[in-house]
Amino acid sequence: MSVPSFPSFPAFTTFPDLDPGPSTRTSAALEDREKDKKHRRKDRRDDDHEPDAERRKKKHRHDKPPGREERSDDRHKHTRRSRSHEKRKDRGWGDDERKKAEEDRRNQHDESDIAAVKESLVYFTDRKGDPLNVRYGSLHAGDVPKHRLVDRGRKVLGLGPGLVVIHRGRAGVEVGYYGRRRMPELTDSSTRRVLAAGPSRRLIASSEDKFKYQEEDGFLRITTNRPRHDDQSYREIELSKQYDRDSDESDDSAESESSDDDSDTTPVTSLQATLKSLEERLSAKPDDISAWLSLLSHTLTTVTATSKNLAKARTEITTSVLSRALEAHPDNSRSKILRLKYMKAGEELWQADKLYSEWEKAVKVDDIEIWMAWLDWRVRNTNDALASLAEDVARVVRAPSLRQDEIGQLRVLWRAAVVFREAGYTERANALLQAQGELLYHLPPTLSSGTFENHLDSLEEFWDSEVPRMGEPSATGWAAWEASNRPEHPPPAAPGPVNPDPRIPDPYSRWAASETVADRVHALSLRTTDDDENADPYAVVLFSDIRPLLVNVRSPRAKDVFRHIWLAFSGLHVPGFLASLSERPEENMDDRWAYTHLASQSYLGSVFPGETSAGRITADAFAGVLVGREREYGSGFGPVKNWGYGAIEPFENLGSGKWSMWTKEDVQGVDQGPVREIFKQCRISGNDAEWDVLHLAFEAAINLKSALKLSKSLLATARDSLPHWAAHARMERLRCRPDDARKVYQTVLSASSQSRVGEGALWWDWAEMEWLSRNDDGALQVIVRSSGVAGSGGIAVLRAKRHFEDLLTTQLLRASWKERAPWIKLAALLELVTSSPESALGVLDHYLNQLEHGTPAHEALTVASLALLYNHSIILRKPTPPALLRERAERAIEDYPSNTAILGVFLEAEKGQGIWGRVRATLGETAADGTGKEKGVARRVAEVWVAGWEKGRWEAEIERTRSGLSAAAEDERTRGSAVVWKVFIAFELRAGQPERAKKLLFRAIGECPLAKELYLLAFGPLRAVFSARELNGLGDTMAERGVRTRVGLDEVVGEWTDGRGEGEEGASGPGGEDEIEKRAEELRRLMPY
Repeated sequence: MSVPSFPSFPAFTTFPDLDPGPSTRTSAALEDREKDKKHRRKDRRDDDHEPDAERRKKKHRHDKPPGREERSDDRHKHTRRSRSHEKRKDRGWGDDERKKAEEDRRNQHDESDIAAVKESLVYFTDRKGDPLNVRYGSLHAGDVPKHRLVDRGRKVLGLGPGLVVIHRGRAGVEVGYYGRRRMPELTDSSTRRVLAAGPSRRLIASSEDKFKYQEEDGFLRITTNRPRHDDQSYREIELSKQYDRDSDESDDSAESESSDDDSDTTPVTSLQATLKSLEERLSAKPDDISAWLSLLSHTLTTVTATSKNLAKARTEITTSVLSRALEAHPDNSRSKILRLKYMKAGEELWQADKLYSEWEKAVKVDDIEIWMAWLDWRVRNTNDALASLAEDVARVVRAPSLRQDEIGQLRVLWRAAVVFREAGYTERANALLQAQGELLYHLPPTLSSGTFENHLDSLEEFWDSEVPRMGEPSATGWAAWEASNRPEHPPPAAPGPVNPDPRIPDPYSRWAASETVADRVHALSLRTTDDDENADPYAVVLFSDIRPLLVNVRSPRAKDVFRHIWLAFSGLHVPGFLASLSERPEENMDDRWAYTHLASQSYLGSVFPGETSAGRITADAFAGVLVGREREYGSGFGPVKNWGYGAIEPFENLGSGKWSMWTKEDVQGVDQGPVREIFKQCRISGNDAEWDVLHLAFEAAINLKSALKLSKSLLATARDSLPHWAAHARMERLRCRPDDARKVYQTVLSASSQSRVGEGALWWDWAEMEWLSRNDDGALQVIVRSSGVAGSGGIAVLRAKRHFEDLLTTQLLRASWKERAPWIKLAALLELVTSSPESALGVLDHYLNQLEHGTPAHEALTVASLALLYNHSIILRKPTPPALLRERAERAIEDYPSNTAILGVFLEAEKGQGIWGRVRATLGETAADGTGKEKGVARRVAEVWVAGWEKGRWEAEIERTRSGLSAAAEDERTRGSAVVWKVFIAFELRAGQPERAKKLLFRAIGECPLAKELYLLAFGPLRAVFSARELNGLGDTMAERGVRTRVGLDEVVGEWTDGRGEGEEGASGPGGEDEIEKRAEELRRLMPY
């Protein structure tokens, strides 16, 4: 029989010669094993030949326990037997055999020791290897080693012997001490059930006994459960008192009755107790508005976030509670905040007729906040913004409360301009502001005594002349045109047409890009003489289009407010200005539509981190040990700037990066040409220092050299203006030239007297500059010099302190806050330089307690105290307890949660602490009492930025950020804000969730039906998730709602299809119902799995 030959059969001659490893057995060990077997067989044969008497004797000996003598006899017998056996072996063997036996015995002991060591090892080593692995290049399927967990997976390499694995799950393993069960987690169903369940028992304190054990003569008599005997103990001197059984029985019965009463009471939660106390408070005082709002907030907490129909349940609860509140007292029906919350909730619940009747009742309160909310409701529910907006604005302006409220009329005008721009009518929005600016700043003197209608008629003639208007280059104004006998001037050159970018292959994206560029380029109205064949009829704005929207305001306060409104409309936001337009800033909700700068591309680029940490290394390895890297943080001062009006001056800096009101990032998306014209043409003749300082701050954010040139030109006409000199010195400090700034301070302050307005700001700026330059002696000399005290030393310091105290309590007691603030900061800095941070904070707290909480002055001094402590501890790195700044920042952010300067100091104080709990609690949605927090638009956007404050943590905070934005999209305070929706959609795109962004876009369009930029997101960034049919439907929706498009969508797209089976056919086409049926069929096929 021959061996078959296979071509794949291995040829063993090709294997390399490998040396045998140490795992091979020696022949001596095998021979020794055979000898042991022979000896055992011989012993068994000897036992078989043993007499029966001996076996019975051994059997009886084993039955009873051996005594000491028997054990000793056995030991001697065994010794004699072993010796005789060895003698026999020695006599029978030769010398060679004896040596060989000893070697075998030694080898046997060595192998037994190696085997014992191997049994104790967790792993085995095979250094020889399989030669077949070299030939075939891999292990055989049957030779793959099987790994076995030690102690069934309960042991972990590296842990102590007492620590074992208690539980293994998908999320990992839980390690604990041996013998203990697995601890439940917060995500377990049992834990959630326990947390959701109400209390089953109640601990009721006794009204008589406050403590379990009563003190007697300084000792606590503790009861015992041991039985007590009435008979006298042999060590007692006197007989123990016999106790009264009747009294004990009565006590026991009373205790049982009280326990029964306690068990019969229904357990009451803390929420139920709070609601009960609020109901009792409202029954005694039904006109307590704060109590009604607290009752509403606590009642809403009864609805869990996971309940079905959450929005509807919250709406029904809100309308039910607020309807009770409005009917409880006649004064409640005139409450603005109750009415606004009631109407907001009713919009989601009532029918159109009931909603209209309720709004008619609400506007009878005749308050500007309610009128602004009514105007927002009208904007959201109109299909023709151009026709209905003029009527609605005219009705609001004619309201009795607004006839004398010029600031309220300007707010209505601002709202109308924003509506025009959102709907795509940018020319009409800018024309409205231009015409109102001509009425305010360039009214001819001959018309000052005329009626408002006469003013409009004369302005219409100026408008129809088509000369350059206010806000345009080379514009001289209406008054100058009238004074020069109405000359003819050539109109400004019209910008060229915007053509679609041919490099964009998709026609929908190309159309959206051209619309966006055209809205930005063609911001001003064209003239009737401009030749533009492709211009749409809305590009030229006639005076009749904007005449019904103009308001009659003339006061200096109205002029100042209007130019700030124009700056904000142009994208240059002045922090705190919007809230200052209301008597109660917390009731102002105009930030929903006024903070459009937060949704610009430049701001969104700075709100989200530039790059993710997907490839970021979080740990290093040193000698096999993983060592985590140090946490990296960005600056705590982010791109969002929001604080009380005047709390921070334009040139004040915070942080090491010189964070101020306007930086290069803030002016990046601003059209600089029109803004410069606004600063130039809206300047009031005379001393307009505040406006000039704003202008210098804007120019400094763009280019410091041009700002210094402008400052010198302003100082040429206002040499005695101390605010102008202070701004000029501040710019020298920004250029890192302290010597030039010091020359300005020395020159100006040496020639001035203390009574001049603005001198305190100069002294404070000089002392602060010296202090931040680490020149404490120079700062001390400046402070002492500012007090008018000559000399130096301790006596001079005491006199300076006394001077500041007298100045602030007598001379400047009735002065404005801006005059008092620099001297307070000088007094605090004096204490800081000469004493300690605690004493400086004591001075600031003394003056803080004298101010009303929530006022701009109180907020400004709070920020000043934090800035002083922040510069001392973090910038200058002086020894300071870290808790001092952290605790003060925590208290400040509770008082002013929307102040981003305080938020920046708070984040800087939290650096390196490693505790995100405080940051999350500050940014959370729930207050300390369990109610929800009310946050504005700026606060919402700032919280989105905070998620990327710690580098590499943005992905970990995605869900938390999403929940915060979801709460903002559902909150009645920010639900109708297009800014919040744009930020939310941009966040989902940044997180890589375009499908989520698509769903959000449909919700956003429902809440903001006239926001053109929201529609264009579907054609641009979200183009990949929208089909051609859906985009065509959005185009039709824009046309139905009156949203302007400069070029028709059909003209650009034509018959183009996206190639995905969905063209211009309807839902019944090949890509419509057929696709749905296919998906449904596939779902049914996969249903069992």
